Amino acid sequence: MGKGGRASWSGSLAFVIAAAASAIGLGNLWRFPYLAAQYGGGMFIAIYLVLVATLGFALMTTEIAIGRKTSQSQLTAYSRLKSGWGFIGIIGTIIPILIVPYYCVIGGWVLYYLKAYTHMAFTGVNIMGEAAADSGQVFSSFISAPFAPFGYGMVFILGCAAVIVMGVKNGIEKSNMVMMPILFIMAIAISLYVLFLPGSAEGVRYYLVPNLDCVSTPDGKFSIVLLCKTILGAMGQMFYSLSLAMGIMVTYGSYTSKSDSIEKCVRRIEIFDTLIALIAGLMIIPVVYMFAVKTGTDVKQAMCAGPGLMFITLPKVFATLGTAGAWVGMGFFLLVVFAAATSAISLMEACVASVCDIMAIDRKPATFFTTAIIMFLATFSALGYGAWKHVKLYIFDTVNGQQFLDFFDFLSNSVLMPVVAVATCVFVGWVLGPKAIIDECESNGVTMKSKGIYSLMVKYIAPALMVMLLVSEICRALGIGGWSI
Repeated sequence: MGKGGRASWSGSLAFVIAAAASAIGLGNLWRFPYLAAQYGGGMFIAIYLVLVATLGFALMTTEIAIGRKTSQSQLTAYSRLKSGWGFIGIIGTIIPILIVPYYCVIGGWVLYYLKAYTHMAFTGVNIMGEAAADSGQVFSSFISAPFAPFGYGMVFILGCAAVIVMGVKNGIEKSNMVMMPILFIMAIAISLYVLFLPGSAEGVRYYLVPNLDCVSTPDGKFSIVLLCKTILGAMGQMFYSLSLAMGIMVTYGSYTSKSDSIEKCVRRIEIFDTLIALIAGLMIIPVVYMFAVKTGTDVKQAMCAGPGLMFITLPKVFATLGTAGAWVGMGFFLLVVFAAATSAISLMEACVASVCDIMAIDRKPATFFTTAIIMFLATFSALGYGAWKHVKLYIFDTVNGQQFLDFFDFLSNSVLMPVVAVATCVFVGWVLGPKAIIDECESNGVTMKSKGIYSLMVKYIAPALMVMLLVSEICRALGIGGWSI
């Protein structure tokens, strides 16, 4: 990489763990449980699993193979394969540059809550409270503070940068080898604790048993429109959860040995990621369900999406667990810190690798340069709910406007990522040809077992589904036709 040659993983296990660590982030821990609760529990999970095994496999295989074939980050990989298609890499590089700053700001929020729950666990002082006004007020007061969100966000950014600057093997690989096992063990421990709570069985049933209400009209009739919404909801979650179209898999693929089986690696990454998503649901949905029943709150309302679930609803739930609540909260937010850090490190690495490739410089100066840009951009999201709360962007929401964090999130996740995915499928399916990717997957002498489904997905099904996702997201944002996911 840069002047020192291309970095590499120590082996296929290191690559799988690093890629899985990048995929296992905040999206798994708050978005998957929310969507599962909204869209029929077991029915949503079944649709999600099918999409991961088909669409997710095709997109991830494509990105990893492009990275390994070119030994380049996403910024320069596409132009190496075919002149005139470098715009995909440019857009793909913009995506992590937009995501990392606000993602690290949210990581700073998690650090604050970890600190708060650690203090509560060791002192017994509950600063969150069980009432909605208490936990909501704590969260609102923190994110609107003049400096605290910025300070915690900067600490999170610098921590990730410290890992990046140490390199692929000594930094990213070693940190993942420590954080991922701890994350996995804590997730299992918390979910087991939840499963043994009195009354959790109903919550587990609500989570895992398929419910057809999400695809039925109020009078009980099947609705193809509602089914499409459920499929698109699962597709959006899969897309976000697997770290697709962010440049991460292209970059990580560029560090992969030719002797590694891409197909096997992708399947293992999918298993790791899906397993954590399912465990996250077991951690969260049963206790939120019990809390909703206890307080008379609608379950779907209690499972509110995004930061509200993690920073407002769950603190209320932890408060109902008595003295154990602070310890469960501390363990949960430590887990979330690790999940956020592994994903943020991957996103930052995609940016640093692009700087190394385009400027032909070493990792250390590239990391300093990239970190400075991220810290500057993070300022907008960190202060967007506080000192700059009156500044709103009216590009996508022409009525109420959007805060900086919401704007960057929508632009990157709902617009640019589907655009990159569609462009990549068109490029590979109709310009480069699926055979180029299949040949790369078989370059180690092992036959690609799923090449038939891969060719079908990348040429026809994947681009069609990605266009549907893009259109639905834009319709949702602009309020067209009452469409929402």
